Amino acid sequence: MKASYYASGTLTASGERFDKKGFTAASRTLPFGTRLLVTNPANNCTVIVRINDRGPYIRGRELDLAEGAAEALGMIQQGTARLKVLPLSRTADSLDL
Repeated sequence: MKASYYASGTLTASGERFDKKGFTAASRTLPFGTRLLVTNPANNCTVIVRINDRGPYIRGRELDLAEGAAEALGMIQQGTARLKVLPLSRTADSLDL
């Protein structure tokens, strides 16, 4: 999945205050509160993010990460990355099977 990151804004579409250093993300289709295990295969860095916003609105991108998550994944310099994404439970850290 192709992803980008963003670092500006005040409120998210879910009504939360935007935290650019947070581990949150924007998706056009996933429900708010959905947790994702996100891995950058280029360096094997992994984070868990929670969907709390809508976007990205650029064709070909499916996920917009808050800057904190993007930094932990090592994708700040290039701005976008192809990431592996696994959905987790909305209430726990275990995989939904």
